[in-house]
This record gives sequence, structure tokens and C-alpha cells, in this order.
Amino acid sequence: MQKTKLLEQFRSFYARNFPEDMEKQIEYFALFGGLGLEIDTAKEIEFLIKEHILENYKTLHQKIKELTLASSECQRLLKALAVGDRKIFSAFNRAGLNNANGGSALNYLVQKGLIQLEFSREEPARSLNPKGKLKREIARYRISHKVLFTHPFIRFWFYFIAPHARKIELGEYEEFFRDFALRQNSYTSLVFEELSEILLNYYLRDTQILSSGSYWDANVEIDILTVTKDEKIYVAECKWTNHKINKSELHRVAEKCEKLGIEPAKIILFSKRGFSKELSKEEGSKLSLFWAKDFEALLKNPKKHSLIEPLF
Repeated sequence: MQKTKLLEQFRSFYARNFPEDMEKQIEYFALFGGLGLEIDTAKEIEFLIKEHILENYKTLHQKIKELTLASSECQRLLKALAVGDRKIFSAFNRAGLNNANGGSALNYLVQKGLIQLEFSREEPARSLNPKGKLKREIARYRISHKVLFTHPFIRFWFYFIAPHARKIELGEYEEFFRDFALRQNSYTSLVFEELSEILLNYYLRDTQILSSGSYWDANVEIDILTVTKDEKIYVAECKWTNHKINKSELHRVAEKCEKLGIEPAKIILFSKRGFSKELSKEEGSKLSLFWAKDFEALLKNPKKHSLIEPLF
């Protein structure tokens, strides 16, 4: 459901604004997705942020307050989820919440449709001896589900705007833009990862997908792990960086698969700027490579895409 909504927003953003290429489409969508704005994508993203968000801070802040019932618990939790590892328990700790008030805030935000749970596929640890006990550090380890934001703009607000709210309200934007310049690629990576999963599943549409999403446990994290009915496993990693991916990334993914004890039918790498010549030569039956331009496949017949209702 979450990925369907994200794809609808992605297509709606394109139908409204028609960016000149897919790199810009992804980059701008990661910030403005869900707002329903018509923006001039020929302008620099910093100019558009200032024009549409920073200079409208008070209006947008009021709308965010209304969405969250002006609850400090909800807003602290959203901020913790935006900047952290998205795990629920660590977000509670970061936000200074306990299981009671944190759980209440989490439930409200889910019901409001601002976030959605991403359930862990990790199996609980068990002793090989039926009567044996696990080591203390293993026994105390808690499997934690994660959270995804249903609208990119909400995550952008709590990732970048909320931490600089006081200065922005005074019309002082310098600190915000310094922070944005440093962390924009890191921020965009999650939206790129979510869209990459959609693109991967689009190419697997002729086979039945049993499960798909990110995978994490105490030792390994994989951006995308998709399992199909014919028992094939597809493992993907996504890199939204300004340089080409080289062969070392393929080795890192292979090491993760070895730790998990799986043999993928195919490894897939998604890149903002493409791949080194050495890595490109490896592409074949066991390796697929996608970069930003390939996301055009999600926008077939763009004139037919409907404009969905904005967040507010």
C-alpha cells in the first residue's frame, strides 16, 4: 500500500511539473512530494525551498501543528524518525518517549496517515539446545519494526526545517542552507531506495512477489530484499551519491549475502550517477545496474497520470 501511494505521488509530481530529467525528478520529489505544488523545476532547488517553504514557514508550521494536534510527543517522534534509523524503539529513546506515550503518538500518526510501519522480517533468536539459554546480550536484543513516511515533504520538514525552526521564523536561513548542502544526498537516499524497490518490482511484475522491502537484523542491513514464489531472492543496494559506483560495492553486497546465508538469483545496484566501466562489464544474468534515467519506466504515458489530492 505504501509503495502504491508513493508511486502515485511520484507520477502526480511529474504530471504537474515535468522536470527535465529523472535525477531532478527524484531530487525535487524527495522534498516537495505530497504538497501538490506546481513549481518551476528549471530553477535551483535552493531557490524553490526559499520561495515555497522558508518564506511560507508560518503557514506551513500551522498546518503541521493541525496535522499533529499540536502534540509535542507526535512532533518529537516525527523528528526522531526523520533523522534516525527509523527503528521505533530507538526513535522513542531519541525523542525522550516511553512505550506508553511513544506508542500513543505512533498510533495516532499511523491512523492519521502520516507514517506507515515497515515490519521486520528478522526471526527471533533461539538456542540450538531446546533447554539452553541465549547469551544475555542476545536475549536482551529486541527486534524493532521501522517506520516510513507516507509523504516525502513531511519527512523533509522534520529532517531539515524543524531543527532550524527558530532561525527560519526570524528570516535567518544561513544555517538551514549550510545543513541542507551537507546532508541533501543523505536525505534523498531513502526516497531513492523506496522508488528503487518500486522499479525492481516493476521489472519482476510477471512473477509473484511473496515479500519485498528492506531487511535488517542485529548484524546486517540490506536496502532491498525481494523474495518471489519460485523461491528466488533478489538483493539490491541503492546509492544516491555524486560519483559512479565501482566494483567494491558489488563485493560488499556479496559479503552481506554470505552473512545471511543466502544466494541471490540476482544482485541489483541502483545509482544516481551510474557505474564505473569495470563494474558495467560485470552486468549480466547475475547483476543488473540501474541509474536515475531508468526511472522513466515508472512514468509511462505521463499525460494519463491523475493529479492526486495534496497533503494540505
